[in-house]
Amino acid sequence: KRIGLNGVEVSTGGPADTLRIADPAFRKQYKDLMASTGVVVSSVAMGLLNDAPLATDPRGPAWIDQTIEAAKDLGGKVILLAFFGKGDLKDKNGLKARELDVVVERLKDAAPKAQAAGVILGIENTLSGKDNLAILERVKSDAVRIYYDIGNSTSAKYDVPAEIRDLKDRICQIHFKDGGSYLGKGRVDVPAAVKAIQDIHYQGWIVLETAVKKDRDDDFKTNAQYVRGLFGIA
Repeated sequence: KRIGLNGVEVSTGGPADTLRIADPAFRKQYKDLMASTGVVVSSVAMGLLNDAPLATDPRGPAWIDQTIEAAKDLGGKVILLAFFGKGDLKDKNGLKARELDVVVERLKDAAPKAQAAGVILGIENTLSGKDNLAILERVKSDAVRIYYDIGNSTSAKYDVPAEIRDLKDRICQIHFKDGGSYLGKGRVDVPAAVKAIQDIHYQGWIVLETAVKKDRDDDFKTNAQYVRGLFGIA
């Protein structure tokens, strides 16, 4: 609220049989703060999947179920399923076919539950837009879409504006970041990404996953002001 942001992407917590976010008493703290500040939960991030991958950890499906219930309770419409680190879906030899098969099946199982709850499962990974579309074609559910990150995709040398235009409404939410730089001061062509986002008539959240260089609050204000300016938001 003090920084001037409209929402916050919250975490499920680390690996455990029962996730922290699954505790109604814990969620009540968020709900009380939302009521008092007007700042809402934009989404819930399953960052734990980077160390306990969905493809290999037997608790993965239960974690998704718990997070769907939590996101619905908090009013967050998107769940970020992360596939980095140990959970990366590719290596130097290309796609990890066996892991990808498991992920697709687990997403298929979870999709009807997410749809019933009014929640979207957003997959974020190191893959190209083309490879991500291939995953969605296998899952065959509008409840599973792409959580797009303009910083990650720039680092992977993908054509960010072209991918955004190709993915269109298959994108459910977007991360903005540029390594250790302020937005607009590094390698990411943020204005070109914003133009593409406007071209596809995206109406969702822009989530700042930006670095803290000096002061957390001032740095977020700087990045938020820059992004709002590009979108023409007062």
